[in-house]
Amino acid sequence: MDALLLARWQFAITSVYHFLFVPLTLGLSVLVAIMETIYVRTGNETYRQMARFWGKLFLINFAMGVVTGIVQEFHFGMNWSEYSRFVGDIFGAPLAVEALAAFFLESTFLGVWIFGWDKLSKSLHAAAIWLVALASNLSAFWILVANSFMQEPVGYVIRNGRAEMTGFFALLTNPHVLYQYPHTVLAGFTTAAFFVMGISAYHLLRKNHLDFFRRSFRLGLISGVISILLVVTVGHFQGQHLVSSQPMKMAAAEARWESRDPAPMSLVAVIDEKQQTNPFEIQIPYLLSFLSYNSFSGEVKGIKEIQAAYEDRYGPGNYIPPVTSVFWSFRIMVAAGALMLLLALLSLYLWRKGRLETKPLVLKAFLFSIPLPYIANTSGWYMAEVGRQPWIVYGLQRVEEAVSPVVSAGAVLTTLLVFTLLYGVLAVVDVYLLVKVVKKGPGETPAVPRVEDVEGVSLWT
Repeated sequence: MDALLLARWQFAITSVYHFLFVPLTLGLSVLVAIMETIYVRTGNETYRQMARFWGKLFLINFAMGVVTGIVQEFHFGMNWSEYSRFVGDIFGAPLAVEALAAFFLESTFLGVWIFGWDKLSKSLHAAAIWLVALASNLSAFWILVANSFMQEPVGYVIRNGRAEMTGFFALLTNPHVLYQYPHTVLAGFTTAAFFVMGISAYHLLRKNHLDFFRRSFRLGLISGVISILLVVTVGHFQGQHLVSSQPMKMAAAEARWESRDPAPMSLVAVIDEKQQTNPFEIQIPYLLSFLSYNSFSGEVKGIKEIQAAYEDRYGPGNYIPPVTSVFWSFRIMVAAGALMLLLALLSLYLWRKGRLETKPLVLKAFLFSIPLPYIANTSGWYMAEVGRQPWIVYGLQRVEEAVSPVVSAGAVLTTLLVFTLLYGVLAVVDVYLLVKVVKKGPGETPAVPRVEDVEGVSLWT
């Protein structure tokens, strides 16, 4: 294997691994903030225990996300130096803002939250976790601003063989990030909701801390139903935008080799990439046109026509991404999302009828559905990145042009093996810590007098 292939494998493995922790951080930080806010408003100690219990799981996940995320920064300068040289002035700006503002804000107030229990007033302590939640989601925004430039370059000019920024505001208002950011954040809220519901279902099945986990499940259920419905809605509009901004990606996601008007949608297909045809497929007439244009008519361009147009525009070459994997990754994401939506709606119905805890199979389904949002997140991200191939920056730089010319295959292979081994160890540690905290449950947290409850004590004493 050459250095290019190994560098791609290394980035893919470390990115997918890192992205396992990001969505839960985005969503769980907000849920913990809501729990603590309810405690502040009602004085109900159960919500304080909820914030502490789910906060512990949030901290474990957050720490793993930080450790694995740092590696991503080094990839760009080491394995992808030509990429950094070409777009570093643009790509680096939002990443720098993310590190200097959002991440520092997140880390600072997370420390305040961890060590501020029983030292700050209830309101100030709740404000700290809200700032953590805000900063976490703000951090995601800046990272997606950088990624969106790779998907849909805006606000730049090519000068002396490099892309230079002409408008920072153009980066912030990139149409791609306006769809990708809410879709990603809402997917994070969905991940957190199923995480909370799955663990709550585990304890409800064992009759542990019933009031505590009933309240947790209810909060997760409300958040989950709202988040899934919004994820689907935003995803629909994002798909419509990609039809015009990245037609090859959407054509590959549908294995649509020929242009069609009206266009059917394939539910399943046997794909022959070599012959550029589908020997077998099950289709729903008109559906792809409807999903693309909200109309039962409308042309959806096929891969062959787009390939010819790209050759005219960019020169000879293969501009077709791996069709089979992009096709199935899209369907895996949709199937996982549909399962989560059905399960959440069924549970909402049973909850309102007061029969949820009489249905152990439904509770078990929630326990085993914890991986579903992770599957949806990973397959969706796979489609977003692999569907852009062969471009690393859409229309501007191909992947093979971005790799470092002086880093040997042996060096990349060595670090790839080290990262894979290290991440495997971290995975074992992460699962061990999470399972330990989950099995222990909230415990019996003694009521400790808060600062404002103690006469003569203030924030400064």
